[in-house]
Amino acid sequence: MELIYRSTRNANETATASQAILKGLANEGGLFVPDSIPALDVSLEDLAKMNYQQVAYEVMKLMFTDFTEAELKHCIDSAYDSKFDTPVIAPLVNKAGAYYLELFHGSTIAFKDMALSILPYLLTTSAKKNGVKNEIVILTATSGDTGKAALAGFADVPGTKIIVFYPKHGVSPIQEKQMVTQKGDNTFVVGITGNFDDAQTGVKKMFSDAELAKYMDEKGYQFSSANSINIGRLVPQMVYYVYAYTRLVADGTIKAGDKINVDVPTGNFGNILAAYYAKEMGLPIAKFICASNDNKVLFDFFQTGTYDRNREFILTTSPSMDILISSNLERLIYKIAGNDAEKNSELMKELTTDGVYTITDDMKAKLAEFYGGYATEAETAATIKKVYESDDYIIDTHTAVAATVYEKYVAETGDKTPTVIASTASPYKFTRSVMNAIDPEYDSKTDFELVDELEKLSGVKVPQAIEDIRSAKVLHDTVCDKEDMLAEVKGFLNI
Repeated sequence: MELIYRSTRNANETATASQAILKGLANEGGLFVPDSIPALDVSLEDLAKMNYQQVAYEVMKLMFTDFTEAELKHCIDSAYDSKFDTPVIAPLVNKAGAYYLELFHGSTIAFKDMALSILPYLLTTSAKKNGVKNEIVILTATSGDTGKAALAGFADVPGTKIIVFYPKHGVSPIQEKQMVTQKGDNTFVVGITGNFDDAQTGVKKMFSDAELAKYMDEKGYQFSSANSINIGRLVPQMVYYVYAYTRLVADGTIKAGDKINVDVPTGNFGNILAAYYAKEMGLPIAKFICASNDNKVLFDFFQTGTYDRNREFILTTSPSMDILISSNLERLIYKIAGNDAEKNSELMKELTTDGVYTITDDMKAKLAEFYGGYATEAETAATIKKVYESDDYIIDTHTAVAATVYEKYVAETGDKTPTVIASTASPYKFTRSVMNAIDPEYDSKTDFELVDELEKLSGVKVPQAIEDIRSAKVLHDTVCDKEDMLAEVKGFLNI
């Protein structure tokens, strides 16, 4: 049976999986959500015997029902190959009282590779299926990691162009260098004099501009998204939670059917929502631990039921979480509102106009399986040092936020359920913050001297992604005000 996707803001707007992937964002700023989430039709014991690619097929075939088996397997096999530095794709490592799911073994050493390695294949397959003749323009806002992973995935892919906007002063030096040195005739990178929310708002505005869409079509282009607002990003993220669970079954840590907790450092809410969708599919997850940094808008929401972005935006050492408008939360709001597009749309309008909305008590009661916590900058640094000293294991700043919140959760609840922590980036991506946390003496060294020190300390070889940018030439140096984003898009496309 074909799974239908529907807009969170208009119950009458529907799409197949391939149409939703192509479009990225629904009309009126809505997000595409499945009408239902099918149950896994292979046992957890059988999934435990499969490799990553096989698990990916068993999950994705249920969500992307208008793809043939051959099409889907081609996308999966093309994505999860030697671009990853381990055949396991996403290793699960038992350290410091939890299971760290290492999602950073792809070509740009961050978890975004897990979905952005496959999205170009899903998108180009979707274009063929739907007879698209226009060139597809991938329009993306990034808080640091999505940008590079999307650029790497779409560089020189025929029939596509990719434009990435990032906050000029809101990403790590390594993140910025990775983006601005990106090769590919179809790539364009722009720093904006604003924060991530400004970039994301600007991109969403272009997506929801009907006149602009018509103009683009006349010029032979159409927009699509590589952000986690695209269902083609979200579904591949469901896979690694199923995979992690079945590894715990395979090694005898748990029995099939036993519950686990999942702890995710969270900014835009896509990564933790993928875990929630995996539970809807039948994965036995007890608690979703939503970890925030000092930009704790999600923590406050889970505490109070009020989402309020009217607050100071704080730049932290975990920049991929420096977000005050968590776009994917809308999909969860739609769900707990009883799949009521009208109610959801009303709340999202309040967020746009007033910067705040409050859910009903009935809706809040449906969030009982979520636990919100946050870590300060000092706590994050202390956790990096502590995990290194106790387990000889070095984690990045985002993973350290999650580890800190997990420790608080256990202290508060006494819950010792086996817990998978989503380790979202290699420490090499945030070398200065990580090394300073271990010993402030490192601060006098240059970024690449710190890379070499980290290799000595961790015993983990410097990733190719870092070696590649040591002496790479800057190819993108455009910076604009947030009001000029559309002008930059038109300039790049010569329209």
